[in-house]
Amino acid sequence: MTGFGNGNHRNSMEKRIAFLASDAPTAQTGRAALIGRYGDCPAEEAEVIVALGGDGFMLQTLHSTQKLDVPVYGMNRGTVGFLMNEYNETELLHRLSEAEEEVINPLAMHATCMDGTVHEALAINEVSLLRAGPQAAKLRISIDGRLRLEELACDGALLATPAGSTAYNYSAHGPILPIGSDVLALTAMAAFRPRRWRGALLPKSAQVRFDVVDPDKRPVMADADGRSVKNVLSVEIRSDPTIKHRILFDPGHGLEERLIREQFV
Repeated sequence: MTGFGNGNHRNSMEKRIAFLASDAPTAQTGRAALIGRYGDCPAEEAEVIVALGGDGFMLQTLHSTQKLDVPVYGMNRGTVGFLMNEYNETELLHRLSEAEEEVINPLAMHATCMDGTVHEALAINEVSLLRAGPQAAKLRISIDGRLRLEELACDGALLATPAGSTAYNYSAHGPILPIGSDVLALTAMAAFRPRRWRGALLPKSAQVRFDVVDPDKRPVMADADGRSVKNVLSVEIRSDPTIKHRILFDPGHGLEERLIREQFV
């Protein structure tokens, strides 16, 4: 975790902020007010991107700008705003200069479907497999090429990053993972057999493979941060250290503090 700015960048930063906003009226109004105060530039020319919206828009922004190697500072114009800072139109330049940077790596999903097509996607929060029919899904789970669970009958299962551990994973009663722990959470949703299996903690380097058992009778879909693939036969997931998402937070309000605070709400 490092500071993004310093006094030497203040002048250039004033001219090189890109403001992006969700379609929500509050986000669009905020964007217009901030542009009126600080100006605007294309994301490709910016030193920092300010994203206005909720966590969903923050994920969308990180995905769409990942090749730019530009830090993203979010301000909450949505609901939960776990990845966002408090919205305030004043003193933005000072807040950017004092912001602390968190770097997170996404999960890479490689999904093979029943028709032979292959789909790849990245997920900052989690990759999930969900039953797509009336019957429970049956999944075979292998870790680093070694079979670990012959059959999991469930509504679904997911693999979550520390940054995403408070999202879908937490709702499915998975553990909250500290940032920097180099651990992934493998969590079952409504496990039927083994009935008491609640998941596993895996090293960040692990490669996880799900094979769908009886896919014709028990269809399964895969989802990576909202990008869905239907009728999957197998899904392989691994953390991709070559891709780095840079997120800025106000001092004392970074992901580590938020993860701790979430457990005491």
